[in-house]
Amino acid sequence: MSDDKDNLDITTQLVHASGRNQPPTGQPTATPIYASATYTYESMAEIDRVFGGELPGYIYTRYGNPTVTALETAIQVIEAGATACAYSSGMAALHAALLACELSSGATVLASQDLYGATTNLLQAILGPFGIKTVTVDFANLDEVRSKALEIKPRVLIAETISNPLLKVCDIDAGAEIAREVGARLIIDNTFASPYLCQPLKHGADFVVHSATKFLSGHADAMGGIAVSRDAADSMALIGVMKLVGGVLSPWEAHEILRGVKTLAVRMDRHCENARALAKRLSNHSRIGRVYYPGFTSADRQEVANRILRECHLGALISIELKDNSREAAFGFMDALKLCVRSTSLGDVFTSVLHPATASHRDLSPARRRQLGITDGLVRISVGIENVNDIIADIEEALGA
Repeated sequence: MSDDKDNLDITTQLVHASGRNQPPTGQPTATPIYASATYTYESMAEIDRVFGGELPGYIYTRYGNPTVTALETAIQVIEAGATACAYSSGMAALHAALLACELSSGATVLASQDLYGATTNLLQAILGPFGIKTVTVDFANLDEVRSKALEIKPRVLIAETISNPLLKVCDIDAGAEIAREVGARLIIDNTFASPYLCQPLKHGADFVVHSATKFLSGHADAMGGIAVSRDAADSMALIGVMKLVGGVLSPWEAHEILRGVKTLAVRMDRHCENARALAKRLSNHSRIGRVYYPGFTSADRQEVANRILRECHLGALISIELKDNSREAAFGFMDALKLCVRSTSLGDVFTSVLHPATASHRDLSPARRRQLGITDGLVRISVGIENVNDIIADIEEALGA
């Protein structure tokens, strides 16, 4: 066949006409979206060297992608980690971090009792059948955590920086100390705080994970997750899970999340300012029995929040328990909202509300939910960046209805 592409049949030209052009000489000011599943090189020898890790490069997007790498590098730097790997969801990232801790049959995980419901299900329903036992404990009670850790010698400790949905701030420094005492590794889910409010690796955690769908993205238009380790040796394990399990982050999603990261600081400032004002306003409302917010707690817990979180920032979420502590009251309140969005996520620019008993913690038994303090009248509010007076007016009007 002639090298002159003008002599090719039109059916061939249609396939190859615009493919594999040289990149532009100018440097893009925004990260490009590399929407390619595969990559080619000048020779098979070069492909072989890239496959073997002798040359940097990309072969297949399940193994890596330049847009995804840009996001991984950004979060690795922001979280002060040694290595990072992105996945298609926060749950995939958490799963990878757990597997990177070399969990095997007979190993035990010591988990905070205050975890996202799906995390608890992952530990019990997915890891449990492989002989990995999970023991839960109240991470707000450090004596209990230490005692149980010394007793069971867990391989992993896992908790959330700010717990879902009762918003308890974890003493990561103390948790890391306990993990070191028993030779365990500490995984912290930093989704509710974001790297702007807390960098868990600096407090001694071994892994930090995010549902990047939430604050990192921030606009309800992308789904992803990321795991960051303080030890570069974990890189192969994290990448191995991505390659073999296949929870690969799309370059399109990576681009959207990376774009959200650029405005994380200014958004979180506004989120936290609005949440503080809303919590204060609702603290004495006649229709509310209790407001859960990191600023409304005991002196010792307040010290933890002030030490772990960025100064004057106590997070963007509050949870309210209605005085009429019933599902009907909670649904009635949520249905009456006009501005706030009924949504199963959080961390978006708009204010959203969720009913934990029927959403995030739906799979827990009613008895277990009651034991954890997740009542039928509990509503979680992820406070957006709208004008706070508009948020307050909408919520107060819905409470009145």
